[in-house]
Formats: sequence, C-alpha cells, structure tokens
Amino acid sequence: MKAARGIGLLSSLVERWGLAGDRRWLLVDKAGRFISQREEPAMARVTVGHADQALTVSAAGYPELSVPPPSGGDGCEMLDVTVWRSRVMAAAAGPAADAWFSEFLGRRVRLVYLDDPTRRAVNPEFGNVGDVVSFADGYPLLLTSTTSLGALGDWLIEDGDQPVPMSRFRPSVVVAGSGPWAEDGWRRIRIGAVSFRVVKPCGRCMVTTIDQVTGEVGKQPLTILGRRRLIGNDLVFGQNMIPEAPGTICVGDPVQILEHAGQD
Repeated sequence: MKAARGIGLLSSLVERWGLAGDRRWLLVDKAGRFISQREEPAMARVTVGHADQALTVSAAGYPELSVPPPSGGDGCEMLDVTVWRSRVMAAAAGPAADAWFSEFLGRRVRLVYLDDPTRRAVNPEFGNVGDVVSFADGYPLLLTSTTSLGALGDWLIEDGDQPVPMSRFRPSVVVAGSGPWAEDGWRRIRIGAVSFRVVKPCGRCMVTTIDQVTGEVGKQPLTILGRRRLIGNDLVFGQNMIPEAPGTICVGDPVQILEHAGQD
C-alpha cells in the first residue's frame, strides 16, 4: 500500500507495473488526490499484509482490518484519482476501510484499489509506449545500493549525525557489492533472469526524514544529500527502473550490468 510501512520480501514476481502487489492500494482525499507520508507521516505506523488475497491493515491502538480487493467489473464504485500529474480510475474499497483510515488520520479519506494496473502510463519522457506503473510515484521499481547507503552514513557521521536505515528510501530492490554511487552510471541491468532499463535518478523528498516505525520527522538525510548529492535540481539517492519483461527475482540473485551510460 502506498504510504504504509514497507514489507521485506525474499522473492517477488516482477510485473510490467512493478513488484506483484506493490502499491496497488492508495488513500485519497475528498478531491481524489493521493495521500502520502509527505502530508501524513503517521502512515509509517500502518502495517499491511495479505491474507487470502485481502489486504490486512493494523496500527497500535486500532483493530485489524481486512479489505478484499474490489473490482470495477463487480459493479463497485469507481473513483477518478490523481497521483501527481496522472489521473486514473480506481475501485473504491468500501465504507469500512474509509472509516478505519479516516479515524486513524483524523480526516475524511478514502481507500482505493488499482484493479487494472495497465491504466497508468509511465512518464513518456523516460519510458516507452506500453510502459505502465501502479500507484508508485512515477516508475515501476526503485533500486538502491547498500554501498551508497554506507557512503551516505559516513557523511552523516562526519557531520555528527546518525546513519539512516535503507527503509527511509522505500526501495523495491536493494543491491550490494558495487562501489558507492556506481548505480548512477547504469542504463540496463539484469537481476537473476529479469532485465531492467535504468531510466532516471530518483530525486528525494522529505519522506526520507521520516522514521519508518514511529512516523517521527527529522532533518536528515536531506540536508547532507543537498550538500553532497545535488544532481541538476534533485537530491539523488537511487535509480528508477522499468522491467523489460516479467519474471521472478530473489534475494541473492546475481546482478549483471548490461549497459553503462554513454555506451552505444
């Protein structure tokens, strides 16, 4: 679920629009505009899972909620929702889910489900015709590197701050073994048997300053990224990716660099 606490996986099917099930659920306000941790940091305290295909939701002090996936084909209510500049139709999850999240956030919100994940196209400036994405900010997957996180942590320690965990960056895929910031130069990679186009650096926002357990907001790592990783107009950590074909990836899969920047 977009904005809720992340889930660690040992393996996942990669679909055209991202990891299977990733960011198919979304909260929207009364105007249909998406809600994220940028405006509601408390969403980091919401734990989600799946049981019998239903979404399960829990948070300290609130009863667990189970929400079956609605389908536009079942005659359920469809809502016109907005994620950044994208407008897409999504299926309303129903009054029980709306009530749970409205009470949790103290404002009127609605939960929706992207029953058809082929409805939303990737930004054509960086994608190809037919590239689609779920309710992720812009691209199907986000790759980060443990060595880059280590370098960032060293900078933070030098400044008298504490390193931040990878969960702050909410990645889909984490790789290890390359040099710090090596991912900046990748253009195509293969993870296991699945190949990806590396299409755009990920510009970071205040969500990286939110503790992904408590929802508390700090100042780092944006301050240090502003000094050390300002690339163009973005504070960069990680790379956005688009899969070239479906397949399954697993923890421990080898990563092969197929094409570097500037390579013909």
